[in-house]
Amino acid sequence: MTLSEKDTPTTRALRALAHGDASVRLRAALAVGTQPGAPCVAPLIERCAVEPEFSVREMLTWALTRHPSDATLPGLLGELRSARPQARSQALHTLSKIGDRRAWPALTRSLLTDPDDEVARSAWRTAVALVPEGEEEELAAVVATQLGRGGRETQLSLSRALIALGGASTPALHTATADRDPLVRRHALATEQLRRDPDAGFDFAIEEAKRIVALGTDGREG
Repeated sequence: MTLSEKDTPTTRALRALAHGDASVRLRAALAVGTQPGAPCVAPLIERCAVEPEFSVREMLTWALTRHPSDATLPGLLGELRSARPQARSQALHTLSKIGDRRAWPALTRSLLTDPDDEVARSAWRTAVALVPEGEEEELAAVVATQLGRGGRETQLSLSRALIALGGASTPALHTATADRDPLVRRHALATEQLRRDPDAGFDFAIEEAKRIVALGTDGREG
């Protein structure tokens, strides 16, 4: 008899993942993660793609990390090709938590430049977590093509990713400070400022970069 044919605590928890009450779904994800098993992986991944509540999505991710990566990796990598942005972003988020570098080849330029901001932000974080030694500068060059993109949170995520790559991002940032687009220049300068002085904060760094761009300098005098 298969798991789907039996009425067990696990099958009841899996059914409850689709309950109308978010607190019930949260408890269900906790229960599945507490008693992990191979038949649970696909339902957890499927729920990640449609779950509207952030706290429940986080619990679903936790439940997936409780399973062996050999069991979760194939399904999560498949979600990266989904037409649903949430499926892509949540799969990326989960992959970053699992930390299995076998996922690295799936972090393509198309994901790093995904038109959906949440997907792109998740891709930047995941790529920084999984990038193999020696490939950081190439990754930084791709990520830097997104400088100037989106609102505050998207730009802050991008800056954090470039800063996390350390010196590998220096060439790309240096090039971007001379870009024709003032938004790109401003964001690059703010990222450099934030790297030099993280305590100053992103908002201060952006305002300082605006001033530098308006003056037509590169911010490196003195």
